Amino acid sequence: MLQPGIKGQATLTVCDGNTAKTMGSGSLEVLATPAMVALMEQAAAQSVSLCLDEGQTTVGTAIQIQHLSATPVGMDVTAESELLQLDGRKLLFSVSAFDEKGLIGQGTHERFVVDAARFMTKAASKRS
Repeated sequence: MLQPGIKGQATLTVCDGNTAKTMGSGSLEVLATPAMVALMEQAAAQSVSLCLDEGQTTVGTAIQIQHLSATPVGMDVTAESELLQLDGRKLLFSVSAFDEKGLIGQGTHERFVVDAARFMTKAASKRS
């Protein structure tokens, strides 16, 4: 059952593929902000996935974060999420990310519970 307090976690190692230079969000070989955001979203999405009905999933709709500190290639980064509130199908999470030296990012993330098949049908209808 979905309820406030559900926590999630996801981890990655900074590598060439998720640096700002490679992802095009900057010119340096440090963890890209978009990679940190994706890790935060992964933590939130996975934390509630087992609480959903069959055929349901969540989609990210908003994120408000600060990227506070750079993380070089080779270091591990862990994102943590906590479900703060539910409003119908809308879920609000607090999210944070840490490298081996401490906090590197924090903020909030909003997701919506959707029927996966209906969502994909609607998305595919944009092609016609």
